[in-house]
Order: sequence, then C-alpha cells, then structure tokens
Amino acid sequence: MSDIKYTIGIDYGTLSGRALLVRVSDGCEMGSSVFAYPHGVMDEALDAPAGKIPLQPDWALEHPADYLEVLRRTVPAVIAECGVDPADVIGIGIDFTSCTLIPTYADGTPLCLTAEFENDPYAYPILWKHHAAQKYANRLNAIAAERNEPWLKYYGGAISSEWTFPKIWQVLEEAPHVYEKAAKFIECGDWIVWQLTGNPTRGGCHEGYKSMYTDDGYPSPDFFRALDPRLENVIADKCSDPVLSPGQRAGTLTEEWAETLGLTPGIAVAVSVPDAHVASPAMRVGKIGRLLAIMGTSTCHLLVSDKLVPVPGICGVVKDGVLPGFYGYEAGQGCVGDHFAWFVDHFTPVSYHEEALSRGLTDIQLMSEKADALRPGESGILTLDWWNGNRSILVDTDLSGMFLGMTLTTKPEELFRALLEATAFGTRMIVENYREHGIEVNEYIAAGGIAKKAPGMMQIYADVTGMEIHIASSTQGPALGSSIYAACAAGAENGGYGSIAEASEKMGTKYDKTYRPIPENKAVYDKLYAEYRLLHDYFGRGENNVMKRLRDLKAEIRK
Repeated sequence: MSDIKYTIGIDYGTLSGRALLVRVSDGCEMGSSVFAYPHGVMDEALDAPAGKIPLQPDWALEHPADYLEVLRRTVPAVIAECGVDPADVIGIGIDFTSCTLIPTYADGTPLCLTAEFENDPYAYPILWKHHAAQKYANRLNAIAAERNEPWLKYYGGAISSEWTFPKIWQVLEEAPHVYEKAAKFIECGDWIVWQLTGNPTRGGCHEGYKSMYTDDGYPSPDFFRALDPRLENVIADKCSDPVLSPGQRAGTLTEEWAETLGLTPGIAVAVSVPDAHVASPAMRVGKIGRLLAIMGTSTCHLLVSDKLVPVPGICGVVKDGVLPGFYGYEAGQGCVGDHFAWFVDHFTPVSYHEEALSRGLTDIQLMSEKADALRPGESGILTLDWWNGNRSILVDTDLSGMFLGMTLTTKPEELFRALLEATAFGTRMIVENYREHGIEVNEYIAAGGIAKKAPGMMQIYADVTGMEIHIASSTQGPALGSSIYAACAAGAENGGYGSIAEASEKMGTKYDKTYRPIPENKAVYDKLYAEYRLLHDYFGRGENNVMKRLRDLKAEIRK
C-alpha cells in the first residue's frame, strides 16, 4: 500500500462497459479496459434459451449477464494493466444509460435469469431507447395535464416513453404476470450498485430526471390510481428504496465481489448516476450558462442555473440534479452517432468501401472525410434528425427521420453531411429554446468520442450555433465523472474528497481545442436553419402527422 490513491469509474454505455482507473490526487487517467456486451442491443429478437423470439417494433432490450461480465472482465484487467496495488483503490463509481429498467425479485435476482421468465421479453432490462411504451407516455401526459399535476411543468410539459413509469405501465398492461412477480423495477445502474454492496438504493439523479421525483417526492398514489388502479401503490410496492444524492456512499464492496474483482472488501461504492449527468464534475461545468453536450449514440445537453424556470420540451429541471447548489437542466437528442452509423452501414457504396480499405480507413472515416470537403449548402439537402424520434423539444418518439432535396446527382457524402448538419440544427433548437425562456447559454462544452474524433462535425456545430465549441481533453467523461463521485463517496478520511466541488477542481479535465464560428458559413447555415425550423414545426407540431400515420400503417401490416 502507498500514499497514492485511486478510484475506478465504471461507465455502462449502450453497447459496452468500460472501467477507468484514475489517480485521486490529480485525475490522471491511468488506464482503461472495455468489454462489449455479448448480447448487444436486442431490438429485433430476444436472444433467449428457447431461441430467437421476435420483438415488436420500437423494442430495445439488453441482458443483465452482460453487465455483470463487464465487472468481471474490466476491473481486474485495468488493475493488472496499470500495475497498481489493489489496496490503494479506495472507491468505485457507476454510471449507466438511463432510463434502463430491470424487474427483479426481492433479493435482486433479475426475473429473466430464472427458468420461469428466461423466454419472456418483458422480464429483461428495458433499454433507454425502448420506445414501445409511447402510447402509455401519451396517456400519462394527458392525465397529468388534465389534473394539472404541479411537477409536469418541470419536465418540459411531457414525460418521454424512455422514462420509468411508461415502461412499468407497459409491463403491467401487456405482461401483468411479470409485473406481479417483480418485487422491484429499478434502474440498471442502481441494480449494479446493489449487486456490489448488497444494499438496494436509488440514485437521486436517475429518479429526479426519469421518475418524476421532486422535492415533494414522487407523484401521489392518487395520480397513479388515475392512470390505472393497479398502479396506485407502485412506489410503495416496487420503488421504495432510499433515494440518495450523487457522490454519496451507497454502501461498501462485499467480500464476494471484492474477491471477484481483486479489490479490498469494504471500500466505498458511490450512488449510481446517469451516464451523461455523471460527466458534469469531470467537465468542470459548475458555472451558470455553460452548456455541456455529451455526444455519443445520442446527445445529452446539461447546464446549471440559479433559477428554477419551467422550460417547455426539456427533459427536466432538478434541484442538485447536475451539481450541488444549482438547478440542473437537461435536454437531449435521441439519435446522433446512432444514425451516422446506420447510414454508413447501409448506404456505403462498394467503391467507397474498397477505397477505405486501400487507404487503411474505416467506412465512417472515409465518409466523414468526403463530407468535410463539402461547403455549407452545396448539396441543397436538408434532413430532420429524428431517426430515434425527438427527445427535445417536441418529446415525441413517434416522429421519424427525413431527407429533402435529393436529386439523381446526390452523392452519399452529401446525405451524410446533411445528417451531421441536422444534429447541429437540433442542438440550436435546444439552445434557443433555453434562451427564449430565460435560461442563459453562452458557452458550449462538447465531450465524448464524437467531439474528439470528428473535427469537421464540430466546426459545423460552431457555425450553426454561432458559439465557440470547447472540446474536453478527456474522451472518457462519464467514467472520469464516476471516478470523481467514487472519491467523494470514499471521503477525505480515506484519501478521497469531502465535496464534489473540491473533487471536480482536482480531478476534472481541461479543454484542449476550441472551434470558432466562420462568419460566411454561419450566414449560409442561418438560412438553412430557418428552413429546418419550418420542417421541424410542420412535421413535429401536428400540422402534418404523416410520420405517425406511416408508423401506424407499418405496425398494422406487421401484425
């Protein structure tokens, strides 16, 4: 054992989990290990013992065994890689995609890991981008608005199908046998913490942003009874664990898991935090008006304010939800990296693929290079970035993507660039929505792999928003944030920190690149953005619901 102490941040993403070992004194990232989920995202068929079980449209499930395997594979690997003494590791922090929900028995066993439910899709973890609960979200929102529920205005006026209670309601309605047997419905991040500590808790950030948990607690039993009489006691019956704040200690590492991971029993395990929000202390965003965009398969936009203001269309505003002492605001886009990968996977011509191979590039690197060579407006193409619906500011997962302006001379890179631009336009909508409702936004911090690896895209963001885009030096913001919370959970007495502010100052990352708007590009994008807004409102605010009619027709034919 030495005087140098470390924490481990474990970041559970959509496709893989990562363990990052961090030196507590200065936030130095010593090393990391990644493990891809063997089952991946199950959105077409459930990979069950009975075989492939087809899933309905808009489903997205995962397998809890993958999550546990992340722990077994990555933690020992990163300890061995870095050559540190395990006795010098003082804490573990967990972040997870949210809302990813799992039904369990009272002892924490997932229903899907038992013979009774191993072939039942409703018993598996319901991934954040599962949108098959949209009709339940619609009904929840209508009833909440009719009742004038006071908490609704702090969630942008609408609850998403990605959130906790539309998903629970779907299980109750469509698979009551699963609902009845489940002792708990719990965020998978909280479930991992439960496994490591033997102590079920709920992260206040998860609950605040995804489960309508406010200073007054959850919505009343009377509200849940208005949704469905069977839901009246859903909180007491299925969701009654203590709610703890980010940075608090959820418990300590059990002897069993300490032996599995090669760590010391009794070290601190921090409360679970959503994978975007957890990056806030890592990115040093504790300043009013500084917006943080965590860019990956989707993008989460976070900022803090000293004002509590209802802003339509955001995901929520929660006291202390991003950092202590502030109101934390969240908005987001449901499809960013997801639709770049979709396009390249399905629409890369053979000639482009062969060129990429000959030059030692991936298909997406070549497509990005060709797209970067285009000028703003050169292709005459405009896109709506709704391949996973619209998270903010329309809060409608029934919307879908669209290309406009194609001709017989349109090239793949022109469509790809239009997708890049559309995500920037969607971000500008979010920024302007904040400003229009009195929330200051004057700095833009981008974090994540896309921010580091896609310079052309980040220049587009600067040109579209008219803001300087600062790129965080760390590519592992969520894992670094989890390690910071782990240092807080350990406490100063064990070599960690006594406050999130102090830990953020010592361990947080710096910014290593800035993109500035190019005036002539911005002038073109202002014109394109005006057209984007017209399409956004025309297809997204009810004037033409063709996207929903097409979705309904598809569902009818697939029955």
